Order: sequence, then structure tokens, then C-alpha cells
Amino acid sequence: MFYLAQIIKYGISGKLGLKLLASQEAEHTWILVSDRSAILDVETTIGDRCPFTLAEGLLVLAELSPDCCQVYSLHNATDWVMELVQTYLTSGITPLFLQQEMERAEKWRQTLTLQTQELSRRALEVEARREQIQALETNVRREQEEDETG
Repeated sequence: MFYLAQIIKYGISGKLGLKLLASQEAEHTWILVSDRSAILDVETTIGDRCPFTLAEGLLVLAELSPDCCQVYSLHNATDWVMELVQTYLTSGITPLFLQQEMERAEKWRQTLTLQTQELSRRALEVEARREQIQALETNVRREQEEDETG
């Protein structure tokens, strides 16, 4: 599982750990970590497998075991954050914009639902009128036949 984390120093020894900030739920879905738990002594856990220098305050993407006890890999999050900025913030996609779009889509969905209901109602009315016309036509034919025979 991937997490956005921040490198922190803990204790008087100055060892480095990870403070978990957000976890990836799906490809483009992240949720904030509510308890902001920390993984201590990340230098020992990751060892020589880290391709960059760890420093306090650095944001990283961490691949962790399901129980968050083992660090599989760390990646500097700078490129990832810059991609987010490029994709979402430079084009004006803000949380307010997304909220407005969601509201607009919901209104559109409600309008379509109402229109569908209205069309269904009209179709039922047309069917009822068609049946009435057929009944009247049948009555007229029967009366004409009675007049011709009588």
C-alpha cells in the first residue's frame, strides 16, 4: 500500500522516521491518515535500498506492508507533487470548482430523472388514449354492422 509521508526526526538520537499523511485507496484516490501514525527508524528499515538522501521534512511516497510495519520502498515525492500541481492546479481545478461541478452534475441527473418520468407519464397517457380510440372504433364498427343488418 502506498502512503504519502514526511520524514521526521524523533528522540534525542535524531533518528529518522516516517509520519504518515495520506494513503492511496485507488489510482487517483487518496485519503488523509487520521491518526498520523509514525514509523520509527526508517533508516534501519529501508537500509541501502533508498535511492536518495533522507532529510527531515522531506515528503516521500512510501510503499508499506499492510500492517505498516515494513517499508518496501521510498520514493521522493517531489515529481509526484509537481505532477499534481501541473494536472490540477495550473488548469484551475480547485476543490470549489470540483464541488460546483458535482452539484451541477447532480442537478443535471435530477433534471434527466424528471424528464424521464414525464416522458413515461406521457407514454402512458398516449397508450390509454390509443386504447380508448380502439374501443370507440370497435363500437362504431359494431353499430354500423347492426345498422346494416337491422
